[in-house]
Amino acid sequence: MMKNRSVPTDTVLPHVMYQCIPDALIWLGRVFGFQEHYRYGEPGGPVSGAQVYVGKAVIQLSRARGFKIPEQLGHGTQYLSIFLDDVDAHYAHTRAEGARIVEELHETVYGERQYVALDLEGHRWLFSQHAHDLSPEEWGAAVAGKPKP
Repeated sequence: MMKNRSVPTDTVLPHVMYQCIPDALIWLGRVFGFQEHYRYGEPGGPVSGAQVYVGKAVIQLSRARGFKIPEQLGHGTQYLSIFLDDVDAHYAHTRAEGARIVEELHETVYGERQYVALDLEGHRWLFSQHAHDLSPEEWGAAVAGKPKP
């Protein structure tokens, strides 16, 4: 995978809240290509969490106990950026599966080829592929300091 100095990627494990983990697992697998690593919950009770992955990205899914999902809030609260080797193929598959695309596939000024789609509960997912290796200064960003490795 190409590197892009303007968009460094490191390991972060986001926890995304869903009302129904089994439904989310099916949808995220079918539409975005996530694969289930494991799921958990109390014996005989509902599934309370799961871990999924696509490419090098790993996401923890948690049951939305006490949390509101974007669909209930009426707006999103964050983007989840997933870096892929072939964003064009992913975009075509996601569109064919009927996901709501909220930002069409395009190339950014900072060297990414990306698009944004909503999932079944309104979370925003940004799927991206490094298209160019650009320093932030090359496209006009004001750099305050170097990120820690």
